[in-house]
Amino acid sequence: MSNHYPATLNLTRTLIIGNSGSGKSWLAKRLAEHLQVPCTDLDLIHWVSDEHSIARPRNEALGMARVAASEERWVIEGVYGWMVSELVEQATALIWLCLEDEDCVNNIRQREARRDEKEELLIALLDWAGSYRTRQGSSGFAAHQRLFDRFSGSKRQLMNQAEVSAFVSAVQPTD
Repeated sequence: MSNHYPATLNLTRTLIIGNSGSGKSWLAKRLAEHLQVPCTDLDLIHWVSDEHSIARPRNEALGMARVAASEERWVIEGVYGWMVSELVEQATALIWLCLEDEDCVNNIRQREARRDEKEELLIALLDWAGSYRTRQGSSGFAAHQRLFDRFSGSKRQLMNQAEVSAFVSAVQPTD
């Protein structure tokens, strides 16, 4: 499935889902840059502050996400299935970064080592990422699987960092 690269995807309005630490933001920024479209990180909509400790009221967050998805072209990424499920009808492509939980935890450790992060927030994030496959609710593996399975547009499931990197390389302009 993941060996048919972007030539077969309509990336006009691309949703990227996956676990925390799977590389959604990294991929979204690169795709948006290449496609010259706006990039929206649902973390910035869901959380009131960078500390990821105060959630925005649900209706307000949904309203902000819908505004982002009302644009003609975009890349939107996030773990929040409850928000993504509201935007999926506008999407032309869905990419699911389905890396192993341990890889996501390691990615977060590497990313957060560069920051002066509060220890309790980091521990909570690592626990959250480590529970992706067992986590109930709209931001877990089972909910993402349902979103992916039901999506009728162009879609790709990328299983590891090598597949994500190959995907990015395939969308880069050739000189």
